[in-house]
Amino acid sequence: MYKKIILDNGLRIMLVPNKNTQAVTVLAVVGAGSKYETKKNNGISHFVEHMFFKGTKKRPNALAISETLDRVGGFYNAFTSKEYTGYFAKVDAKHSDLALDWVSDMFLNSKIESKQIEKERGVIIEELNMYLDTPVRHIRDLFEELLYGDQPAGWETIGTKENLKKVQRKDFIDYIQNHYSSKNTIVCVSGNFSQAKMLEDIKRKFKTINKKKPQSKEKVIEVQTEPQIHLKFKETDQTHFCLGVRAFDLFSPKIYVQEILATILGGNMSSRLFIKVREKNGLAYYIKTDAESFTDSGYLVTQAGIPHSALSKAVAMILKEYKNLAGQIIAESELKKAKDYLKGNLVLSLESSDALASFYAGQELLTSKILTLKEECAKIDKVKASEVRALAKEIFRKESLNLAIIGPHKNENELQKLMNL
Repeated sequence: MYKKIILDNGLRIMLVPNKNTQAVTVLAVVGAGSKYETKKNNGISHFVEHMFFKGTKKRPNALAISETLDRVGGFYNAFTSKEYTGYFAKVDAKHSDLALDWVSDMFLNSKIESKQIEKERGVIIEELNMYLDTPVRHIRDLFEELLYGDQPAGWETIGTKENLKKVQRKDFIDYIQNHYSSKNTIVCVSGNFSQAKMLEDIKRKFKTINKKKPQSKEKVIEVQTEPQIHLKFKETDQTHFCLGVRAFDLFSPKIYVQEILATILGGNMSSRLFIKVREKNGLAYYIKTDAESFTDSGYLVTQAGIPHSALSKAVAMILKEYKNLAGQIIAESELKKAKDYLKGNLVLSLESSDALASFYAGQELLTSKILTLKEECAKIDKVKASEVRALAKEIFRKESLNLAIIGPHKNENELQKLMNL
C-alpha cells in the first residue's frame, strides 16, 4: 500500500507505511544524473552528491552532517546514476523527524563552498582511480562507452580527471538551479510513521524548494551495423569482459521478457552459463547475465572474469548459448524456474524500508507509473516461452554484438572471427 501526493509546486510525495518494522527511511530523489550533463561538466552530478555532505548553515561541516545520524545509529548515504541522484537516511522509527530534517537540510541548504570543492577534487579523483583499479566494476563502464560512444549515455558517471580538476563553484550552482527542482523531485518515506504528520512535515521542510522547470536530457542515439570490440590493455591477473547486445528501455512491453531471458542465461547459480562456463569447464569464478533498462535505452550483457588464455573459448561458449536460445523454444520447467526466481528475488529484495522507498520512488521518477509487487509478479507470470525465443532471435544478431575487454590483450583478429551468430 502506498499514497502519492502531488503538491501545487509539483513536488511528488510518496508515503509507504509499514507497521511491521521499527525502521523509517526518508529518501529524496531527483531526476538529474550523468545523462543530463554536457561534455564540459561531465561528472558534476556525482560531484554535487559529494558536496551535499560538506555542510549547511544548520550543520556547518562534514562532521556535523555525519554525526547527526551517527549519534542515533542511523544508516545514510547517497547515490548518483545515469538518470537520477538520491539522498536517504534510515533510522529507528522514533527518529523519523530527525531523518527528514537531515535529508531536507542537505537537499535544500548545502553551502557548496569553494574551499570544500578544492578538497573534494582529490577525494573523487581517488574514487575514480579505485574504479580504474577494479576491472570487475570498470568493465561495465567500458561496455556502455562501446555501446553509446561520445554522448552522455556513454560517459562515465564519475566524470573525467580533466573535468574534475576544472569545475568551479559557479558550475555547481548553475547545475543545481537548472536540474534540482520540485518538478523532478520525489520525497518518499517508507516504514513505521504517522502519515498525516509526515505529510505536513514534508510540506513544511520542502516549501523553499526551487520551482524552476528543470532542463531535459539529450535523447540517446543508437547506431550499429557491425560487431564492435573495445580492448583495454591492462596487466591484470584475470581477463574481464562484457559481451552483449542492445535491448529495450523501461517503457517497452518486452522488458519482462528480457529479464527472464537474462535470468535463464546467467541470472543465478543454476543458469545455463553459470553451469556451462563455471561448473562444467571451470573457466570463471564469476559469470552473470543481466538486463539494464533506462528511460531511453537498454541492453542485455554477460560479464565474466576468466584466465587470459580462455578468452576466445569463453566468448564462443556464450555466443553458442545466445544462438541456442534464439533457435529453440525453452522448456516450460526452465521458464517456470526463471519466473519463480525473479518473483522470489523481488519479494526478498523489498523486505527493508530503504528498498521499498527506492522501489516506489524509482518507478515514479522514471516512468510516472507505479506497479505494486503483485502487479510486477503478474507481468512476469504472463511471459510465454515463445516470446523468450522471439526476443532472443530479435536481439542476438551478428551485427548487434558488442564485446568490451580489460586484460593483457592487443590482437583483435581472433576475437573478430568469433563475433558471429
